Amino acid sequence: MCSSMTMKTMNNQKKLKFFLISIIFITFGIVSTIFVGYRHISDKEDNLLSNIRSKANISIGKAHQTATRNGITEWSLDAASVDYISDKNQAVFHDLSVNFFLKDNTTVYLKADRGILNTHSNNMKIFGNVVVENGTYRLTCDNLYYKHIGRIIYSDTSVNITGDLFNLIADSMSLDLNTNKSIFEGKVAGTLRERIAL
Repeated sequence: MCSSMTMKTMNNQKKLKFFLISIIFITFGIVSTIFVGYRHISDKEDNLLSNIRSKANISIGKAHQTATRNGITEWSLDAASVDYISDKNQAVFHDLSVNFFLKDNTTVYLKADRGILNTHSNNMKIFGNVVVENGTYRLTCDNLYYKHIGRIIYSDTSVNITGDLFNLIADSMSLDLNTNKSIFEGKVAGTLRERIAL
């Protein structure tokens, strides 16, 4: 009886040891996979940044830029750093925020990882964790564009808009900063919420 109990205990200990060793190997495998994947993404971003930096004529930390028309400031931009590429008429901003000033004295706020400004036209391509906000809504997307002549912000990729009373997803959108009106195109889906006073 005693020896069979000892055998059972030993078998249980072996199973437990095998289980713990398996868990350690599985955990190690998951951590290794995540690390390799992160390094791959990180290397891609580092290559993109080093490619931009190698083409840049001037690189500056802490940048501020404004665009005015007829004496009126239309937008101001702040960034953690900027690389100027003169032969392409480009300024590549990193970790940027842009304030667009509207005629009704309201402001549209934009933040993103990177933005490319054409220094001749003042047109911009903005990409990487793009967030656009004003007093009533918040828009998120992968990238968007700004056309300076018409003062239009637009995205040709999916956008997600949330407000106090609605959520909306659309294939593409454009916002006219002169009229503060938006147009959503493609597949548009959303939900409306009623405001109930208690």
